Amino acid sequence: MKTRLLLYNLFFKALIPKGFLTIIVVLFTLVTLLASCAKEQVNVSYETLKSSFLNPPNSAKPGVYWYFMDGNMDKQEMTADLESMKEVGIAHVLFLEVNVGVPQGPVKFLSDEWQDNFAHAVKECERLDIVLTLGSGPGWTGSGGPWVKMEESMQHLVASKTKVTGPIKVSQKLEVPAGKNPFFGLSGFTPELRERWEAYYKDVAVLAFPTIENQAVLKDIDEKALYYRPPFSSSIGVRQYFKEPAVLAKNFKVKAAGIPTKGVVDITKYMQKDGTLNWEVPEGNWTIMRFGRRNNGAITRPAPMPGLGFEADKMSTDAMKHHLDNFMIPLIEKIKPDSTKQGGWKMIHMDSWEMGAQNWTDDFRKKFEALKGYDPLPYLPVYTGMVVGDVEKSERFLWDLRMVSQELILENHVQYFKDFGRKYGMGLSIEPYDMNPNTDLDLGSFADVPMAEFWNKDFGFSTGFSTFEATSIANLYGRPVLAAEAFTSYLVAWKSYPGSIKNQSDWAFCSGINRLMYHTFAHKAIPGNHLPGMTMGPYGVHWDRGQTWWDMSSAYHKYVARSQAMLQQGIGTADVLYLIGEGAPHVFLPPASAVDGNEYLEAYAEYGFNPDKDAIVEEKGKGEKEFMPDRKAYNFDGCSPRILMNRASVKDGKIVFEGGASYEVLVLPQINSMTPELISKIESLVSQGATIIGHPALQSPSLSNFPTSDNEVKSLSKKMWGGFDIPVQATEITYGKGKILWGGDYSKPDGNELYPNYKTTSMYLSSIGIKPDYTTKVPAGKREGTVRYIHKKMPETDLYFVSNRTGKAIDVTGEFRIAEGFPELWNPMNGEIRSLPEYTVKNGIMSIPLHFEAHEAYAIVITPTKQNSTEVGNKNFYTKQTVATIEGSWEVAFDPNWGPFESTNGKKPGEFTFEKLEDWINRPEEGIKYYSGKAVYTKSFDCAQAGNGTKLFLNLGKVNNLARVKLNGKDLGIVWTTPLEVEITGAVQEKNNQLEIEVVNLWGNRLIGDEGYEDDGIADGKWPEWLLNDEARPSKRYTFTSFNHYTAASPLQSSGLLGPVTISSQE
Repeated sequence: MKTRLLLYNLFFKALIPKGFLTIIVVLFTLVTLLASCAKEQVNVSYETLKSSFLNPPNSAKPGVYWYFMDGNMDKQEMTADLESMKEVGIAHVLFLEVNVGVPQGPVKFLSDEWQDNFAHAVKECERLDIVLTLGSGPGWTGSGGPWVKMEESMQHLVASKTKVTGPIKVSQKLEVPAGKNPFFGLSGFTPELRERWEAYYKDVAVLAFPTIENQAVLKDIDEKALYYRPPFSSSIGVRQYFKEPAVLAKNFKVKAAGIPTKGVVDITKYMQKDGTLNWEVPEGNWTIMRFGRRNNGAITRPAPMPGLGFEADKMSTDAMKHHLDNFMIPLIEKIKPDSTKQGGWKMIHMDSWEMGAQNWTDDFRKKFEALKGYDPLPYLPVYTGMVVGDVEKSERFLWDLRMVSQELILENHVQYFKDFGRKYGMGLSIEPYDMNPNTDLDLGSFADVPMAEFWNKDFGFSTGFSTFEATSIANLYGRPVLAAEAFTSYLVAWKSYPGSIKNQSDWAFCSGINRLMYHTFAHKAIPGNHLPGMTMGPYGVHWDRGQTWWDMSSAYHKYVARSQAMLQQGIGTADVLYLIGEGAPHVFLPPASAVDGNEYLEAYAEYGFNPDKDAIVEEKGKGEKEFMPDRKAYNFDGCSPRILMNRASVKDGKIVFEGGASYEVLVLPQINSMTPELISKIESLVSQGATIIGHPALQSPSLSNFPTSDNEVKSLSKKMWGGFDIPVQATEITYGKGKILWGGDYSKPDGNELYPNYKTTSMYLSSIGIKPDYTTKVPAGKREGTVRYIHKKMPETDLYFVSNRTGKAIDVTGEFRIAEGFPELWNPMNGEIRSLPEYTVKNGIMSIPLHFEAHEAYAIVITPTKQNSTEVGNKNFYTKQTVATIEGSWEVAFDPNWGPFESTNGKKPGEFTFEKLEDWINRPEEGIKYYSGKAVYTKSFDCAQAGNGTKLFLNLGKVNNLARVKLNGKDLGIVWTTPLEVEITGAVQEKNNQLEIEVVNLWGNRLIGDEGYEDDGIADGKWPEWLLNDEARPSKRYTFTSFNHYTAASPLQSSGLLGPVTISSQE
């Protein structure tokens, strides 16, 4: 790569002006880098994979959402933040500033001081090799701000009605159409924003048509016409997709007379600028509709106050350019990001789509006609739910409206933003879900780094569906990195720590995610030892240096980096490709039968979301959506029609994509509509050898080229399927070089799902000799499905990452779809690589006996030739036997600065003798009971087994919550997850061993204890004077935070080393 760039520079320096050369080199570097990354991901060698695992590159290290709270910024503390990240293995930050109730700080958003601070952050990231990503605007919702003009904001088409009877000459002022209330209510508006929102209005058209008495209104018109798109993750009953127009029309029970399209008269020219209509009304009863455009009410929530403004028009390149000229261009010109550095500002980001929908923009009528081939003007009454023509034609128009909206957003907003990043050498990450009016898969397909989101189990919403979508995008496009906004939380109250989230981390890895971006690291803007410090209100997992255990998190981050280093290589393996239906919006969900969900997990709480308050307000009980869905033996991806038409081809009977992904079968959605373009693509794929499951289409969903388009669809369907009556029995049709499967169970989805049951698809794959990619064989009487997996394929190597989803140790046999090879175990906990001598291969399946500790995960790497890896005898795993228990008293030292400790029994404050191991919260001393932080346990012991040639391990039993172990002055590492043990073979001696165990608990107990003291924190939305002036605080509190999660009555949290502490030997 470096050689290529050097030759490029030498050749062109003499030919191109310096400034222009810089731009070209930046573009060339980015495009070449992205292309090479995708290629290297596919073609990675065993040695490269091994090197990445043993020494994870920065790309494999996790990251954080680095949130700033409304003007609370400090350069020195920014450096401290970043250096603390570097020390524990964080290599990516996503820079966002929000306002979530924290008192406003002194640094005004985008002021000169703010820009200096941001430039400082970028330079520090360059120094520390940390990659910085900047969000697309203030807040997290999208792109906008106070600079957005009303005419460049997100628009709704609104209408008013006036009824008249002719013949008569009218001369009257038509009512100005009212706007739709913002989805998130008006509470977030400042008085100035509300005044602008209420005042803005521009006329679009005036239409007249014969009045239809008692006309029925189309159902769900506010969503169908893109006035609202509620959040899929947090609102009850939000549609995954809209049914096809023909079905909606069939299910429309009311007999509805429609406005004749030819009866709609354009009388716009008869209305004066002041809204007065002068028109000769023909005989009869007439309805006059005045159409205009208003702002949709989307603001930059929850932006810092100086960044509060309207969201920019997502269908307009001019609006996006104006936004970027005001937001990013000044920063780029100031900083001049250095593309030669590993760290620094490298990415731009579109967070989860939470600004809702719009349905109008400048020249929308013209753009609509260019895309759909007909004038939308006669159908504008349909925006209000009125029927024009008939119900099906009206629904087809709405389908077209949503698709035109999507195309305009993708072209003028998303592609424009991506091109903008390219110009300055930056990649683009996208979270394509939630209030998205588009097809999630299509929005996400523009990302260089597609992203998912998942909430911390038990502390928020279920967004596991987004992992299906992001994984599909990454596989279909060959994107090596799939990131996730990870462990987003509500009221987690410092209860999470590395050990508590490990199982969910492994679930994320098996879902396809290979870069965790923890939500959130709140900038610690307050100098001094004021801990836990600033938070993002009630939100976030508090993954920051204010945590008690932060310096011990490096062990967990190393585990994550090793895991992600492996999983960023190769191509994800899946056999089934589910095609979603045409139309927007659409959330891809596989059939529920294709995943295992909460079977081995406790229930979770789903929270009630109040859009008017823009807040979570109550628990709703167990949710309906799976929280941690795991793939079954035949893996799958989802694909949109847009992606299929642009990227799919056939090779050796498989459907393949440019990114390297390939699939045995394409499963069509069980719907009856397709555009001619889509069914033509499917026909081409089958002709070339593809296999599809699905039934024929009967019509197009669009009004475009109607009814000719319907005839084209039906004709091609009949040619392929031979007819339209679904066979009673499962039927296989040979078409060209391919096959069509339909009828019987192939045409019987479960309930309202779009696809046949997983069992039906898996039985077909088995019938043609495609074995399950991975299954777990368990001893008789035990339950299957205890191990989740992901399979990444490389030319020389197959890598399976396998994870015990249970909280118990298990012994199973893993059955891998590998016909030959030599297996190894790669352990991301310690970087160990060793061969697995026990395995068999039969009928294309490699069976390997496996042992897992509770929630343990590792990789099974299989190569065609035996590698020079560590040999550990003739067994895959060896059992351990407890040979000694360390009993008796322990000396325990607490930090006297974090509790009311006094000298007792000749000991220093904070020093105690524990006669036995016990929970801190059961101690009588107030300082211990309410203690949060580190305590050091020391003890001497003898070990008769030392030096006898066997491996020895020290097991801590139960620890709340992390520990660092030192033996005879040797640091043996950090214990953070099961089995809570360290090997002591090289450090233990027969006599007088000196054991030191540093244990750290969580913040809860000290915060609860402090509730017994006077509250001297934030009051009336203001920082306390003692804090601002760096004075001694008036109360006896030890902690300080910007959001109070606890009361004096909150239950204390188990803490300390509880044991039993034992020594075990391995046979």
